[in-house]
Amino acid sequence: MDFQQELEICLRARTPFVYVVSFEERKILEDLKAVCERRKTSLLKWDHADYFQTIVGSETPPEARDALAALEAIDALEGRVVVLLPDFHHCWADQPKIVRKLRNLAHALKYTHKTLVVTSPARKLPEELEDDAALLDYPSPDVPDLKKILAGLLAAPGTKVDLSREDTDKLVRSALGLSSNQAQRVFAKAIVSGGVLDKDDIALIGREKRQIIRGSGALDVHEARENIGDVGGLEVLKQWLRLRESAFSEEAREYGLPEPKGIALIGIPGTGKSLTAKMVAGLWRLPLVRLDLGALYGRFVGESEENSRRALRLAETIAPCVLWIDELEKGISTGDNDGGTSLRVLATLLSWMQEKKKPVFVVATANDISRLPPELLRRGRFDEVFFLDLPTKSERAEILAVHLAKRKRNLSSFDLEKLAAASSGHVGAEIEQAIIDAMYRAFNDPDRPRREFTTKDVLEAIEKLIPLSRSQKERIAFLREWLHEGRAQSASLPELP
Repeated sequence: MDFQQELEICLRARTPFVYVVSFEERKILEDLKAVCERRKTSLLKWDHADYFQTIVGSETPPEARDALAALEAIDALEGRVVVLLPDFHHCWADQPKIVRKLRNLAHALKYTHKTLVVTSPARKLPEELEDDAALLDYPSPDVPDLKKILAGLLAAPGTKVDLSREDTDKLVRSALGLSSNQAQRVFAKAIVSGGVLDKDDIALIGREKRQIIRGSGALDVHEARENIGDVGGLEVLKQWLRLRESAFSEEAREYGLPEPKGIALIGIPGTGKSLTAKMVAGLWRLPLVRLDLGALYGRFVGESEENSRRALRLAETIAPCVLWIDELEKGISTGDNDGGTSLRVLATLLSWMQEKKKPVFVVATANDISRLPPELLRRGRFDEVFFLDLPTKSERAEILAVHLAKRKRNLSSFDLEKLAAASSGHVGAEIEQAIIDAMYRAFNDPDRPRREFTTKDVLEAIEKLIPLSRSQKERIAFLREWLHEGRAQSASLPELP
């Protein structure tokens, strides 16, 4: 059902008060105008600056220079009328008289053919009006909408285009998730930046889009350059991901396979959970979108939940994508010392994870399982829960090889077997730090400055480093016991005897 159909149903049902959450004010007005013209219904608009205007119909607009006068004028209107009130949420802020009048009016309009439509970029509805308002979310532009916007810009005289049909489709899809105004600005910048619109502008639009999405506060788009070779060990998890590498393809849909929902990565800090999230996006060649749960929380009642819904809707418009929620336990509390806000944000997230229809693959990481509610990890929300344990000896050798190769060192110059044995109980982040410490040691050697570091340097760095497995022995034991109780699947193959 599209937005015009939803509006028409609201009018036919004599819904007195409709609240539309969107930045797309101009598009909403166009849709309202089309619906009212079809239904032979008058359409008026009132705002803080220009007061009443007639959009559809021949009625002389009433005089009203403040919000209360506008509501009284609406009450006096006769016949079939829709009144659009853009940004009316500013009028009821700290104004109980406006809220009361609007509530009285909503009750009175139930028995008429009059409907109020309030538009706002955010859901800032007073609690008293929650029961009276029909809440609608205006969808972001889809591919056909974006193609129309682009076509309108390309129709300008002198515009040069060098795009194949496939490149045009990629360019348009790269703008998914933007509003109409944002897409128009980004397309226009791409057209004028190089004098010709070509496939190089796909990357430009991607960069512009990342900046816009970062401006939302809670989402950040990362370039996933990591591949499966950048992660040492975790063979069970890697095999699980390889089996689903083509999971979002049309072939998979035709075969009858469902799109995977996501995975939870639980375990010891420093074992590569965040790196794995980046690796998933790189392996599957999907955009990586990081959700900052802490940025969702607002000062006002309902603001945090609305921020959550907006961020999740934005993630869906970028789909297919990987949504990375890092250190989940830090953003979600099960306590009630915040007035229940975190519980409501959690409920919003859980509901979305259970019901989402768009191909958004969630990778959630957590270090402290004791702070996670049990309903979060149940099947249906995640396809699998993986535990990332202390790396085995063979995995430590792989991790050493990855980090030495990353620093352009010849692996044959190092005794990986000896280093892997010496680093027992160390996680990947600690092994990487030991290599960095060894490099500093060699770089600043008083006898031979800038010399090449060796196996001996790395061994000495490992010896001095106190691993988490010793400094937080009880916590690590608790986490490993959780795995042994069968609550998750190990991400690694068992250690060979």
